[in-house]
Amino acid sequence: TLRPCKEESVDWDTTQNLMIEGDNLEVLKLLQKSYAGKVKLIYIDPPYNTGKDFVYPDNFQDNIKNYLELTGQTGEGGKKLSSNTEASGRFHTDWLNMMLPRLKLARNLLCSDGLLVISIDDGEVKNLRAVCDDIFGEENFLTQVVWQKIHSTKNDAKYFSESHEYLLIYARCAEVTSIRLLPRTEEMDARFANPDEDPRGFWASADLVANEERSEGYFDVTGPTGKVFNVPQGKHWLYAKGTMLRLVNEGRIWFGKNGDAFPRLKRYLTEIQQGRKCDTIWLTKEVGSNQESKREVNALFDGSECFNNPKPVRLISRCLEVGTDKDAIVMDFYAGSGTTGHAAIAQNAADGGARKYILVQLPEPLDPDNKEQKTAAEFCDKLGKPRTIAELTKERLRRAGKKIREENPLFTGDLGFRVFKLASSNIRAWDPDRDKLAETLEASIEHLKTDRTEQDILFELLLKLGLDLCVPIETKKIGKHEVQSIGAGTLLVCLSEKIQQASIEMLALGIIAWHKELKPAGETTIVFRDGAFADDVAKTNLTAILYQYGLENVRSL
Repeated sequence: TLRPCKEESVDWDTTQNLMIEGDNLEVLKLLQKSYAGKVKLIYIDPPYNTGKDFVYPDNFQDNIKNYLELTGQTGEGGKKLSSNTEASGRFHTDWLNMMLPRLKLARNLLCSDGLLVISIDDGEVKNLRAVCDDIFGEENFLTQVVWQKIHSTKNDAKYFSESHEYLLIYARCAEVTSIRLLPRTEEMDARFANPDEDPRGFWASADLVANEERSEGYFDVTGPTGKVFNVPQGKHWLYAKGTMLRLVNEGRIWFGKNGDAFPRLKRYLTEIQQGRKCDTIWLTKEVGSNQESKREVNALFDGSECFNNPKPVRLISRCLEVGTDKDAIVMDFYAGSGTTGHAAIAQNAADGGARKYILVQLPEPLDPDNKEQKTAAEFCDKLGKPRTIAELTKERLRRAGKKIREENPLFTGDLGFRVFKLASSNIRAWDPDRDKLAETLEASIEHLKTDRTEQDILFELLLKLGLDLCVPIETKKIGKHEVQSIGAGTLLVCLSEKIQQASIEMLALGIIAWHKELKPAGETTIVFRDGAFADDVAKTNLTAILYQYGLENVRSL
């Protein structure tokens, strides 16, 4: 399940953004019902296959046990459970085994016109394309973008100075996917002028002559001074004689400042495509570089270099610009420094959008004795937070939101996020002791874990029913009991630990009255805690009253 963590969130009650702390394989499984077909763009920057240890072991028999060991939650010190050295004999296989199940699950979350964008280097780009072709289909491969990641060459390179990486872009279904146009550049618009003060606005001249002879394509055109023009032998006018005459009469043909130059067609700025197609080579001046991204993150973290290779905000913003609508859901399940979340809210501030993000990051422990992790671990100590990468992700999001608010005081968009943490289910697993069966049955009467809150149980219920984790929730007190309305009354939940026989009628009638007030569009499901009832008679009585008023979908948890 995912346990809510309100105290680490920002604007919990109003935000639509999610920051989930956990192993992304387990989290992707949990989101399959609630977010299937809803995500417009998934961007990921997975760990590149450098021969170092992986932090994504996949023992399918007990992933939660692996996860707790890996993140140091079971006293094992955050040990890594698998390794991947270049001499292992399964160097590419181990990395691809990590990627494949995650990509399969990710595809289910994409809407029909959704996009997957993956940052990758030369080491695995060929193999990753093969895996993505298998999962998405070769016909849904859109392009392989080359990103210039550094400005200058490195003189210490072994053979060639590597100054680029790639972004693989796949569509869920290429037939229905549309890539948005980028804004026209100043250089493009500078080609247009209006020297004759044409009321139709700025224009640029274009050739009216095409190669090859064509029937009815050779005729005289008379200019405003009486000068006659025709095409050279072996050429033809672009338009038929009647069309050309109409264009001349409408003032859409330019004969030069003095009216005696060879005719050219006026192409008006208002009539051309209002944008430009995205190129497949992304230069640092357009989308940022590694140096820029380090400066961005270091500035947010008071000058501390907590991340080695974050991606620049402008790079992810480009992906959002061409791949999303203004109200899209974007996802990154290798969140790292949180650049995707930062880019989503920055893009919203820039274009007035309302994009929502879902980020997933493993709470990988940071070792202060490791020189590569020392600064990050010390920064967590300074914050008074656990030494994990996920803590830095959350802090980046908090600081990025504050910075955007300061720089855009008129922006009223969503800069918050809800934090959830991966955990074992709130429901106890049935694990009988065969030698003490009676005692096991007695101990299992209350099957919900006693250390979990009503909120914990509620959000597991939302996941099981396939509801959005940011769905509006209203709470109403009916007698001594709190009842929650989710999705404007489509789900009513009372998770009180004890429901006395004397309060059953009042509780039932209170729920019925609230249901009438809410007027939900569809059928309503009502859920109670099974162990709350003193006996089956109390539970039956409550159910019977609800049935009398048409509320027949009653469940117990």
